[in-house]
Amino acid sequence: MLEKVVLEDKICVIIPAYNVADSIGSVVKGAYQHVRMVMVVDDGSGDGTGKNALSAGAKVLFIDKNRGKGNALKVLFKEAAKQGFAAVISMDGDGQHNPDEIPRLIHAHKENSGNIIVGSRMHSRENIPRARFNAMHVARFFISLAANQFIEDTQCGYRVYPLALIQRMALTQEKYVTESEILIKAGDMGVTIDFVRIGAIYGEIHSHFRPVLDVSAITAYIISYFPLKFFTEAVVPGKPYTYTKGNLRDWIARHKLLDNLFKVITAVIGIPMTVICLIAYHGLSILLGDNFISVRKLGHGFYKITLAALLLPVILVMIICEKLLSYIGIKSRVVDGFIQRFYPHLWGDRYPGRYMKLDE
Repeated sequence: MLEKVVLEDKICVIIPAYNVADSIGSVVKGAYQHVRMVMVVDDGSGDGTGKNALSAGAKVLFIDKNRGKGNALKVLFKEAAKQGFAAVISMDGDGQHNPDEIPRLIHAHKENSGNIIVGSRMHSRENIPRARFNAMHVARFFISLAANQFIEDTQCGYRVYPLALIQRMALTQEKYVTESEILIKAGDMGVTIDFVRIGAIYGEIHSHFRPVLDVSAITAYIISYFPLKFFTEAVVPGKPYTYTKGNLRDWIARHKLLDNLFKVITAVIGIPMTVICLIAYHGLSILLGDNFISVRKLGHGFYKITLAALLLPVILVMIICEKLLSYIGIKSRVVDGFIQRFYPHLWGDRYPGRYMKLDE
């Protein structure tokens, strides 16, 4: 039996909230059963979200205009550090995260206080909308690759963040991309990302996540992260961890126009660049030895990664075809098996992150 976690002095709950007036009160009250402080950012809501959060006892920070989840998280990180907290538990205000699972996250944090702890829903495939699950599966393949370790659920916002770690990275992205940016940079600094399995709650809950626009933004950032990482790994043997705060990628991101241009360019050249990396993986190793060490540790070579990158446009075409077939009453699930086959779990037992198996 997992011992009940009492109120914590150094950890609080943070909730970025936008137009969730109907649910925010119960989420805040649920969180207060396990921590002494709950902080909410009302991200320009027009439905009384902030008022309801205040009524439930939360400390509320108001933003006059909706600026997205990433900005709200940054505001909350700063305020939590100012209040003297060492770590925060981020959760959504729409009811997708069950507050009664907070003790499991706190327990995992106590075991490894310097690690990021991520809630994982991937074991509950039957409860996750099919299109969302497939997108999550592909995203975790590439984010795990950039983070040098397998992360079972890279899209879940129910997490524990050590604030000292957050302060070691520059958060340059916005909206939902920020959460992927944190995982990638933390992993590429050598930080372990553990995961605790949680329930998957969807049902009638309305999410502000936009499947096309937000997935595209996340994908663009992931693709734009690899050129500098793989260039460094290509020419510096034995260096799997390439991120340092303020590096060239951060400098590019500080200039919005340049950042967007860089994302477009890397997206266009992404596939041929992957082939060049494959050649460098084999060719430069003759001179340099263990270059691309993060990939070599996987024991699969660079071929599966190259193939996964080459097949991204194929998946897009397959999804469009399945959608068109559905309009004439033909149901197809070819995409599901395709993704399972070509975006596998490459890491096996060779990854730092662990599944924190906790007794309920």
